[in-house]
Amino acid sequence: MKRWIMHVDMDAFYACVEQRDYPQLKGCPVIVGGLGQRGVVSTASYEARAFGVKSAMPMAAARRLCPDGVYIKPDIRRYKKVSDEIMRIFHEYAPLVQAVSIDEAFLDISGMRLDPKEYALRLKKEIKDRTGLTASVGIAPNKFLAKFASDYQKPDGLMMIKQEEAESILAPLPVDVLLGVGRSTQKTLQSYGINTVADFARADRNVLKKLLGKQTDMLLMLARGIDARPVEAELEAKSVGKEHTYEEDIFGADAARAEFLLLAQKVGWRLRKRGLCGYTLSIKVRFSSFETITRSVSTATGFYHDEDIYKAALQLAQKCSFGKGIRLLGITVSKLQSYDLSQSLLDFDGSDERLIRRTAAIDKLKERFGEGIITKGVLKDE
Repeated sequence: MKRWIMHVDMDAFYACVEQRDYPQLKGCPVIVGGLGQRGVVSTASYEARAFGVKSAMPMAAARRLCPDGVYIKPDIRRYKKVSDEIMRIFHEYAPLVQAVSIDEAFLDISGMRLDPKEYALRLKKEIKDRTGLTASVGIAPNKFLAKFASDYQKPDGLMMIKQEEAESILAPLPVDVLLGVGRSTQKTLQSYGINTVADFARADRNVLKKLLGKQTDMLLMLARGIDARPVEAELEAKSVGKEHTYEEDIFGADAARAEFLLLAQKVGWRLRKRGLCGYTLSIKVRFSSFETITRSVSTATGFYHDEDIYKAALQLAQKCSFGKGIRLLGITVSKLQSYDLSQSLLDFDGSDERLIRRTAAIDKLKERFGEGIITKGVLKDE
Protein backbone atom coordinates (compact mmCIF):
# COMPACT_ATOMS: atom_id res chain seq x y z
CA MET A 1 0.00 0.00 0.00
CA LYS A 2 1.39 3.37 -1.03
CA ARG A 3 1.92 5.76 1.88
CA TRP A 4 0.34 9.23 1.68
CA ILE A 5 0.53 11.81 4.45
CA MET A 6 -1.30 15.14 4.52
CA HIS A 7 -0.11 18.10 6.56
CA VAL A 8 -2.96 20.56 7.09
CA ASP A 9 -2.05 24.02 8.39
CA MET A 10 -4.67 26.70 8.99
CA ASP A 11 -3.77 30.04 7.41
CA ALA A 12 -2.81 32.79 9.91
CA PHE A 13 -5.20 31.06 12.30
CA TYR A 14 -5.73 33.55 15.15
CA ALA A 15 -5.83 36.53 12.81
CA CYS A 16 -8.22 34.83 10.38
CA VAL A 17 -10.58 33.87 13.22
CA GLU A 18 -10.66 37.55 14.19
CA GLN A 19 -11.34 38.62 10.59
CA ARG A 20 -14.09 36.01 10.31
CA ASP A 21 -15.77 37.03 13.57
CA TYR A 22 -15.40 40.77 12.91
CA PRO A 23 -16.01 41.34 9.18
CA GLN A 24 -14.88 44.96 9.44
CA LEU A 25 -11.34 43.59 9.88
CA LYS A 26 -11.29 41.85 6.48
CA GLY A 27 -8.53 43.28 4.35
CA CYS A 28 -6.93 44.98 7.37
CA PRO A 29 -3.47 44.15 8.71
CA VAL A 30 -4.39 42.24 11.89
CA ILE A 31 -1.70 41.39 14.45
CA VAL A 32 -2.57 39.11 17.37
CA GLY A 33 -0.28 38.88 20.38
CA GLY A 34 0.79 40.39 23.68
CA LEU A 35 0.01 44.11 23.71
CA GLY A 36 2.44 45.12 26.44
CA GLN A 37 5.93 46.53 26.03
CA ARG A 38 7.42 43.05 25.99
CA GLY A 39 4.64 41.42 24.00
CA VAL A 40 5.34 39.09 21.10
CA VAL A 41 3.40 38.55 17.86
CA SER A 42 1.44 35.28 17.93
CA THR A 43 -0.05 35.55 14.45
CA ALA A 44 -0.11 38.17 11.73
CA SER A 45 -2.65 38.28 8.92
CA TYR A 46 -1.31 38.15 5.38
CA GLU A 47 -2.06 41.84 5.02
CA ALA A 48 0.25 42.49 8.00
CA ARG A 49 2.90 40.13 6.66
CA ALA A 50 3.16 42.34 3.60
CA PHE A 51 4.68 44.94 5.96
CA GLY A 52 7.24 42.43 7.23
CA VAL A 53 5.41 41.46 10.43
CA LYS A 54 6.10 37.86 11.47
CA SER A 55 5.18 35.45 14.25
CA ALA A 56 7.47 35.56 17.32
CA MET A 57 8.55 39.12 16.45
CA PRO A 58 8.57 41.61 19.37
CA MET A 59 5.36 43.59 19.28
CA ALA A 60 7.33 46.83 19.44
CA ALA A 61 9.05 45.92 16.16
CA ALA A 62 5.70 45.03 14.59
CA ARG A 63 4.29 48.44 15.51
CA ARG A 64 7.24 50.15 13.86
CA LEU A 65 6.76 48.15 10.66
CA CYS A 66 2.98 48.43 10.62
CA PRO A 67 1.85 51.46 12.67
CA ASP A 68 -1.67 51.38 11.21
CA GLY A 69 -2.25 47.69 12.02
CA VAL A 70 -5.08 46.39 14.17
CA TYR A 71 -3.51 44.95 17.32
CA ILE A 72 -5.54 42.36 19.24
CA LYS A 73 -4.94 40.41 22.44
CA PRO A 74 -5.38 36.64 21.86
CA ASP A 75 -8.66 35.03 22.89
CA ILE A 76 -7.41 31.47 23.34
CA ARG A 77 -10.74 30.05 24.53
CA ARG A 78 -12.46 31.24 21.35
CA TYR A 79 -9.64 29.95 19.14
CA LYS A 80 -9.73 26.59 20.94
CA LYS A 81 -13.43 26.16 20.14
CA VAL A 82 -12.68 26.68 16.44
CA SER A 83 -9.72 24.32 16.68
CA ASP A 84 -11.91 21.61 18.21
CA GLU A 85 -14.26 21.80 15.22
CA ILE A 86 -11.33 21.60 12.80
CA MET A 87 -9.91 18.56 14.61
CA ARG A 88 -13.32 16.87 14.39
CA ILE A 89 -13.23 17.37 10.63
CA PHE A 90 -9.73 15.87 10.46
CA HIS A 91 -10.92 12.76 12.31
CA GLU A 92 -13.86 12.43 9.91
CA TYR A 93 -11.46 12.41 6.96
CA ALA A 94 -8.61 10.21 8.22
CA PRO A 95 -8.30 7.19 10.52
CA LEU A 96 -5.00 8.44 11.94
CA VAL A 97 -4.57 12.08 12.98
CA GLN A 98 -1.62 13.65 14.83
CA ALA A 99 -2.38 17.14 16.09
CA VAL A 100 0.83 19.18 16.09
CA SER A 101 -0.64 22.37 17.52
CA ILE A 102 -3.95 24.19 17.86
CA ASP A 103 -4.06 24.85 14.10
CA GLU A 104 -2.17 22.07 12.31
CA ALA A 105 -2.07 18.28 12.06
CA PHE A 106 -0.72 15.34 10.10
CA LEU A 107 -3.29 12.96 8.57
CA ASP A 108 -2.35 9.50 7.33
CA ILE A 109 -4.60 8.85 4.31
CA SER A 110 -2.77 5.78 3.01
CA GLY A 111 -5.14 3.33 1.31
CA MET A 112 -7.90 5.85 0.57
CA ARG A 113 -9.66 5.13 -2.71
CA LEU A 114 -9.82 8.72 -3.89
CA ASP A 115 -6.84 10.44 -5.49
CA PRO A 116 -4.98 12.21 -2.64
CA LYS A 117 -5.36 15.62 -4.30
CA GLU A 118 -9.10 15.14 -4.73
CA TYR A 119 -9.33 14.08 -1.11
CA ALA A 120 -7.43 17.19 0.00
CA LEU A 121 -9.73 19.44 -2.04
CA ARG A 122 -12.76 17.89 -0.35
CA LEU A 123 -11.17 18.41 3.07
CA LYS A 124 -10.33 22.05 2.33
CA LYS A 125 -13.92 22.66 1.21
CA GLU A 126 -15.30 20.98 4.34
CA ILE A 127 -13.15 23.21 6.55
CA LYS A 128 -14.21 26.31 4.62
CA ASP A 129 -17.92 25.40 4.69
CA ARG A 130 -17.99 24.60 8.41
CA THR A 131 -15.64 27.23 9.82
CA GLY A 132 -15.31 29.93 7.17
CA LEU A 133 -11.52 29.55 7.28
CA THR A 134 -8.93 28.44 4.75
CA ALA A 135 -6.22 25.83 5.17
CA SER A 136 -3.07 25.00 3.24
CA VAL A 137 -2.43 21.33 2.57
CA GLY A 138 0.71 19.44 1.67
CA ILE A 139 0.56 15.84 0.43
CA ALA A 140 3.61 13.58 0.30
CA PRO A 141 4.86 10.08 1.15
CA ASN A 142 6.19 11.30 4.51
CA LYS A 143 5.81 13.96 7.21
CA PHE A 144 8.85 16.04 6.30
CA LEU A 145 7.81 16.50 2.68
CA ALA A 146 4.15 17.01 3.58
CA LYS A 147 5.04 19.82 6.00
CA PHE A 148 7.32 21.41 3.41
CA ALA A 149 4.57 21.21 0.78
CA SER A 150 1.92 22.84 3.01
CA ASP A 151 4.24 25.82 3.59
CA TYR A 152 5.07 26.20 -0.09
CA GLN A 153 1.91 27.79 -1.49
CA LYS A 154 0.29 29.63 1.43
CA PRO A 155 -2.38 30.86 1.86
CA ASP A 156 -5.14 28.45 0.77
CA GLY A 157 -2.53 26.31 -0.96
CA LEU A 158 -2.38 22.70 -2.10
CA MET A 159 0.82 20.96 -3.16
CA MET A 160 1.58 17.29 -3.74
CA ILE A 161 5.11 15.87 -3.86
CA LYS A 162 5.86 12.38 -5.16
CA GLN A 163 8.89 10.51 -3.83
CA GLU A 164 10.64 10.55 -7.20
CA GLU A 165 10.34 14.37 -7.32
CA ALA A 166 11.63 15.04 -3.82
CA GLU A 167 15.39 15.29 -4.38
CA SER A 168 15.12 17.63 -7.36
CA ILE A 169 12.65 19.90 -5.52
CA LEU A 170 14.82 20.07 -2.38
CA ALA A 171 18.24 20.33 -4.08
CA PRO A 172 18.36 24.11 -4.80
CA LEU A 173 16.79 25.17 -1.50
CA PRO A 174 18.73 26.68 1.44
CA VAL A 175 20.03 24.04 3.82
CA ASP A 176 17.91 25.36 6.70
CA VAL A 177 14.86 23.79 5.05
CA LEU A 178 16.05 20.53 6.63
CA LEU A 179 14.35 19.71 9.90
CA GLY A 180 16.64 20.60 12.80
CA VAL A 181 18.97 22.98 10.93
CA GLY A 182 18.64 26.28 12.77
CA ARG A 183 20.41 29.59 12.27
CA SER A 184 23.63 28.67 14.08
CA THR A 185 23.92 25.29 12.35
CA GLN A 186 23.25 26.95 9.00
CA LYS A 187 26.08 29.44 9.60
CA THR A 188 28.45 26.62 10.53
CA LEU A 189 27.58 24.70 7.37
CA GLN A 190 27.92 27.83 5.22
CA SER A 191 31.45 28.35 6.55
CA TYR A 192 32.27 25.00 4.91
CA GLY A 193 30.64 25.99 1.61
CA ILE A 194 27.42 24.07 2.30
CA ASN A 195 24.64 26.46 1.32
CA THR A 196 21.95 24.32 -0.32
CA VAL A 197 20.41 20.91 0.25
CA ALA A 198 22.33 19.65 -2.80
CA ASP A 199 25.59 20.88 -1.22
CA PHE A 200 24.69 19.05 1.97
CA ALA A 201 23.85 15.80 0.16
CA ARG A 202 27.23 15.90 -1.67
CA ALA A 203 29.31 16.86 1.37
CA ASP A 204 31.87 14.51 2.94
CA ARG A 205 30.04 12.46 5.55
CA ASN A 206 33.02 12.50 7.92
CA VAL A 207 33.09 16.30 7.83
CA LEU A 208 29.36 16.41 8.52
CA LYS A 209 29.81 14.00 11.43
CA LYS A 210 32.35 16.31 13.03
CA LEU A 211 30.02 19.28 12.60
CA LEU A 212 26.67 17.69 13.42
CA GLY A 213 27.35 14.49 15.33
CA LYS A 214 24.50 12.02 15.59
CA GLN A 215 22.13 14.26 13.56
CA THR A 216 24.13 13.62 10.40
CA ASP A 217 22.49 10.42 9.14
CA MET A 218 18.97 11.69 9.76
CA LEU A 219 19.68 14.95 7.92
CA LEU A 220 21.24 13.12 4.98
CA MET A 221 18.06 11.07 4.67
CA LEU A 222 15.94 14.22 4.77
CA ALA A 223 18.10 15.75 2.03
CA ARG A 224 16.98 12.84 -0.15
CA GLY A 225 13.35 13.36 0.87
CA ILE A 226 13.23 10.27 3.10
CA ASP A 227 11.52 10.36 6.50
CA ALA A 228 10.34 7.21 8.29
CA ARG A 229 8.54 8.91 11.19
CA PRO A 230 5.00 7.57 11.60
CA VAL A 231 1.86 9.61 12.14
CA GLU A 232 1.15 9.07 15.83
CA ALA A 233 -2.43 9.46 16.99
CA GLU A 234 -1.47 10.44 20.53
CA LEU A 235 1.78 12.15 21.46
CA GLU A 236 2.47 11.59 25.14
CA ALA A 237 2.97 14.82 27.03
CA LYS A 238 6.40 15.09 28.64
CA SER A 239 5.68 18.07 30.86
CA VAL A 240 3.04 20.59 31.88
CA GLY A 241 4.12 24.11 32.75
CA LYS A 242 3.45 27.81 32.72
CA GLU A 243 5.81 30.77 32.32
CA HIS A 244 5.12 34.48 32.48
CA THR A 245 7.23 37.34 31.13
CA TYR A 246 6.52 40.59 32.96
CA GLU A 247 5.99 43.85 31.13
CA GLU A 248 8.00 45.53 33.89
CA ASP A 249 10.55 43.80 36.07
CA ILE A 250 9.34 42.64 39.48
CA PHE A 251 11.57 42.87 42.54
CA GLY A 252 12.05 40.94 45.76
CA ALA A 253 11.15 37.58 47.25
CA ASP A 254 7.63 38.65 48.28
CA ALA A 255 6.70 39.60 44.70
CA ALA A 256 8.20 36.33 43.43
CA ARG A 257 6.20 34.30 45.96
CA ALA A 258 2.96 35.97 44.87
CA GLU A 259 3.70 35.19 41.23
CA PHE A 260 4.65 31.59 42.01
CA LEU A 261 1.25 31.22 43.68
CA LEU A 262 -0.52 32.24 40.46
CA LEU A 263 1.70 29.96 38.36
CA ALA A 264 1.15 27.00 40.71
CA GLN A 265 -2.62 27.33 40.35
CA LYS A 266 -2.39 27.40 36.56
CA VAL A 267 -0.07 24.38 36.39
CA GLY A 268 -2.20 22.42 38.85
CA TRP A 269 -5.35 23.14 36.86
CA ARG A 270 -3.72 22.03 33.62
CA LEU A 271 -2.48 18.79 35.18
CA ARG A 272 -5.89 17.94 36.56
CA LYS A 273 -7.70 18.77 33.31
CA ARG A 274 -5.55 16.13 31.62
CA GLY A 275 -5.77 13.60 34.44
CA LEU A 276 -2.04 13.75 35.12
CA CYS A 277 0.36 14.16 38.00
CA GLY A 278 4.13 14.58 37.83
CA TYR A 279 7.04 13.55 40.00
CA THR A 280 9.56 16.29 39.18
CA LEU A 281 8.98 20.02 39.54
CA SER A 282 11.22 22.76 38.14
CA ILE A 283 11.21 26.52 38.49
CA LYS A 284 12.76 29.01 36.09
CA VAL A 285 13.89 32.50 37.03
CA ARG A 286 15.12 34.95 34.38
CA PHE A 287 16.52 38.25 35.57
CA SER A 288 16.52 41.58 33.75
CA SER A 289 20.12 40.83 32.70
CA PHE A 290 18.73 37.70 30.91
CA GLU A 291 20.68 35.50 33.32
CA THR A 292 18.47 32.43 33.73
CA ILE A 293 18.55 29.85 36.51
CA THR A 294 16.55 26.65 36.97
CA ARG A 295 16.05 24.50 40.06
CA SER A 296 14.33 21.08 40.31
CA VAL A 297 13.04 18.72 42.97
CA SER A 298 11.49 15.24 42.77
CA THR A 299 8.97 13.54 45.05
CA ALA A 300 7.66 10.01 45.49
CA THR A 301 4.08 11.19 46.08
CA GLY A 302 3.63 13.30 42.95
CA PHE A 303 2.61 16.90 42.21
CA TYR A 304 -1.10 17.32 41.52
CA HIS A 305 -2.62 19.86 43.92
CA ASP A 306 -1.89 23.58 43.71
CA GLU A 307 -0.76 23.59 47.34
CA ASP A 308 1.94 20.96 46.78
CA ILE A 309 3.17 22.66 43.61
CA TYR A 310 3.34 26.04 45.35
CA LYS A 311 5.20 24.73 48.41
CA ALA A 312 7.79 22.95 46.25
CA ALA A 313 8.29 26.07 44.12
CA LEU A 314 8.86 28.16 47.26
CA GLN A 315 11.39 25.69 48.62
CA LEU A 316 13.32 25.88 45.36
CA ALA A 317 13.00 29.66 45.28
CA GLN A 318 14.73 29.88 48.66
CA LYS A 319 17.90 28.79 46.88
CA CYS A 320 17.71 31.81 44.59
CA SER A 321 18.76 35.39 45.25
CA PHE A 322 16.09 37.92 44.32
CA GLY A 323 18.23 41.04 44.63
CA LYS A 324 17.88 41.85 40.91
CA GLY A 325 14.92 42.68 38.73
CA ILE A 326 12.99 39.59 37.58
CA ARG A 327 11.88 39.40 33.95
CA LEU A 328 10.32 35.90 33.87
CA LEU A 329 9.17 33.19 36.27
CA GLY A 330 8.01 29.70 35.40
CA ILE A 331 6.95 26.37 36.91
CA THR A 332 7.07 23.04 35.04
CA VAL A 333 6.01 19.58 36.22
CA SER A 334 7.50 16.57 34.41
CA LYS A 335 7.82 12.77 34.69
CA LEU A 336 4.06 12.58 34.19
CA GLN A 337 1.67 9.72 34.93
CA SER A 338 -2.09 9.40 34.77
CA TYR A 339 -3.93 10.21 38.00
CA ASP A 340 -7.48 9.42 39.09
CA LEU A 341 -8.82 12.00 41.55
CA SER A 342 -11.88 9.99 42.61
CA GLN A 343 -9.79 6.94 43.39
CA SER A 344 -7.34 9.05 45.39
CA LEU A 345 -10.08 9.80 47.94
CA LEU A 346 -9.70 6.23 49.17
CA ASP A 347 -6.01 6.67 49.91
CA PHE A 348 -5.81 9.78 52.11
CA ASP A 349 -6.65 10.81 55.66
CA GLY A 350 -9.37 13.30 56.55
CA SER A 351 -7.33 16.48 56.04
CA ASP A 352 -6.21 15.36 52.62
CA GLU A 353 -9.78 14.44 51.74
CA ARG A 354 -10.89 18.02 52.46
CA LEU A 355 -8.10 19.27 50.20
CA ILE A 356 -9.12 16.93 47.41
CA ARG A 357 -12.81 17.85 47.64
CA ARG A 358 -12.01 21.57 47.74
CA THR A 359 -9.77 21.19 44.70
CA ALA A 360 -12.51 19.32 42.84
CA ALA A 361 -15.07 22.02 43.65
CA ILE A 362 -12.77 24.80 42.44
CA ASP A 363 -11.97 22.86 39.26
CA LYS A 364 -15.68 22.51 38.49
CA LEU A 365 -16.00 26.30 38.65
CA LYS A 366 -12.99 26.72 36.38
CA GLU A 367 -14.35 24.17 33.92
CA ARG A 368 -17.63 26.05 33.70
CA PHE A 369 -16.50 29.68 33.85
CA GLY A 370 -12.83 29.65 32.83
CA GLU A 371 -9.44 29.39 34.47
CA GLY A 372 -9.45 32.89 35.93
CA ILE A 373 -12.82 32.63 37.74
CA ILE A 374 -11.24 31.90 41.13
CA THR A 375 -7.79 32.42 42.63
CA LYS A 376 -6.56 31.34 46.04
CA GLY A 377 -5.23 34.29 48.02
CA VAL A 378 -3.18 32.33 50.57
CA LEU A 379 -2.02 28.74 50.79
CA LYS A 380 -1.22 27.61 54.30
CA ASP A 381 2.07 25.98 55.18
CA GLU A 382 1.11 22.78 56.98
